[in-house]
Amino acid sequence: MQFIGILGLVAGICTSSSLIPQLIKTIKRRKADDVSVFMFIVMMTGNSLWIYYGFEKSDLPIIATNIFSLSLNIVMLVLKFKYRR
Repeated sequence: MQFIGILGLVAGICTSSSLIPQLIKTIKRRKADDVSVFMFIVMMTGNSLWIYYGFEKSDLPIIATNIFSLSLNIVMLVLKFKYRR
């Protein structure tokens, strides 16, 4: 893989993993009242479109990192409904 491909993967991982601290906090507290469902729906829509774009461009860093991000967003949305009060 060329340098620019590695750079794309690292950038995508950094961006995608930014949700991990929120996931950990939500799991530890078992509380997700302050989480916006609409924000996660918008993020999931964007991730899905990026995945489609990545396939159209045959760009593995875009595909892989957005699948990872979409997965984290889905988990957060599931937790939102699991811990609702």
